[in-house]
Amino acid sequence: MLIDPLVHDEPTPDELAAIEREWPLIEAELALLDAEITALYADGGPSLLDRRRVRRAEQRVMREAAALGDVQAVTALRVRKAVA
Repeated sequence: MLIDPLVHDEPTPDELAAIEREWPLIEAELALLDAEITALYADGGPSLLDRRRVRRAEQRVMREAAALGDVQAVTALRVRKAVA
């Protein structure tokens, strides 16, 4: 049986390191998604607390993206906020 060296079943150490580096941003984006879902499904519409939670989560995403140097994520979030 031949093993193709280009096919990887598991992430490489470099890929794992990249995931570890990006994890704070991933976690912040998940928190933003959770806040947005909570606001969408709030009885009677989103409360002031729901809106505040979304804003704080957006700010956290921007901070983490800036810390990571991910300019595209910050730009995408700003565009999405402008459209929403």
